[in-house]
Amino acid sequence: MANTNTPKRALIEGKAALIVIDIQASTFIDDSLVRSIDNMPGYKERMLEARKAIDGARAAGIPVIFIQEVHRPDLIDFGRELDGDEDVHCLEDNPKTALAVKEMGILPTDYVVPKRRYSAFFGTDLEILLKGLKAETLILVGGLTDVCVHYTFVDAHQQDYFTRVIEECVAGSSIEAHDASLKAMEYLQTGAIRSLAEVLQAMEKTP
Repeated sequence: MANTNTPKRALIEGKAALIVIDIQASTFIDDSLVRSIDNMPGYKERMLEARKAIDGARAAGIPVIFIQEVHRPDLIDFGRELDGDEDVHCLEDNPKTALAVKEMGILPTDYVVPKRRYSAFFGTDLEILLKGLKAETLILVGGLTDVCVHYTFVDAHQQDYFTRVIEECVAGSSIEAHDASLKAMEYLQTGAIRSLAEVLQAMEKTP
């Protein structure tokens, strides 16, 4: 480590918010051998683990924010998103695009932020919501580790949020991409990658 003076931070600094990124119905109802977006082995199981973080956040009075990727049926808002490996996905009129309400136990009191791009900050009202909640620490779960989680993490980091990722509750397009992205995020904030047990314990201690 080049910076030997990295300050030691608490897992949760100030008020926290749990950001649940793109855990949508397709994860649980699409068993296609070839998907529009590649998923690493164990993807569905890792998304289900996120429910433990959601329940823990609610018990601690930490707000839960669900991010939902959604695109118009005429594809007008995809931009360059289809220039890579991903095929058309998350269209407004497709039932697979809905949030995984049952699996994640989504409540009317939870917040929902739709997005058109990878980052949950880009072109959304997430920043306004977080300021209203006075959140300082963002805890991220969901997918993909190497795409939407990573881009959201970077934007949060650049806006000076303390940002944590629960390792067991995120999954990438491949194991290699998942691991590389976790390493890249840890590089930006030492202590960013945390275990579910650590996070649940920190949530319990939240005033």
